[in-house]
Amino acid sequence: MSVYRTQLTLRNKDVNLYRRLRTSALFELLQEVSIRHTEELGAGRALTLDRGFLWMVTMQRAEIGRMPEYDERVTVETWPGETMHLLFPRYYRLLDEAGHVLVSASAIWGLVDRESRRMIFPDRYGIAITGEVTGHEIALPTPIKKAEGELAASFTVPYSYLDLNGHMNNTRYFDLAEDHIPAPAEGRRLTGISAEYVSEARLGDRIALTVEQTEQDFILSGDTDKRVFRMRLRYE
Repeated sequence: MSVYRTQLTLRNKDVNLYRRLRTSALFELLQEVSIRHTEELGAGRALTLDRGFLWMVTMQRAEIGRMPEYDERVTVETWPGETMHLLFPRYYRLLDEAGHVLVSASAIWGLVDRESRRMIFPDRYGIAITGEVTGHEIALPTPIKKAEGELAASFTVPYSYLDLNGHMNNTRYFDLAEDHIPAPAEGRRLTGISAEYVSEARLGDRIALTVEQTEQDFILSGDTDKRVFRMRLRYE
């Protein structure tokens, strides 16, 4: 069974002032293990990036029982689901040293042509990943409604937020979101996340961030002249 596992100990750079794993750091970790496993499965740089194809995540979802804390050692697992035409589902788990599940997550990835910025048909280029079923899969993410709340910020994408795909990295949206809602600074515990990346934000783009608060959730929308991202964060 093709399940990638790695262990790490959380350091100062990984956690927030409450010593819990930062939301953006969680998704940085999931992004990194996705890349490592894809390389192992033979669909890494030589077959993709070096041929002008970029891996991009389109949607993410996470269920959080407990965020791991500073100096805690965790195991990260990831495995692919069955490819859906143009899309590559992927699943994740974070476990503590006793084997208890801390976080379960899922994501949908796609391959984009670097020049046209359009998704490619992977089978036309000999790119294939065999899916696995472990019994630990959570539901895949689904689209999120636009927030109808008030404008919370107008943010200009800086150079430091760009990644090798030439756009604002998806993990930075979590920092942007949590800087403009009260729950994280109040120390409330994050229990669920859904995120949808609709289009790219490039250097100098100005993002209008809208926030709507419901009884349990914060729903955020980021837009330039078009939709960029949607996000739902649930705290207890």
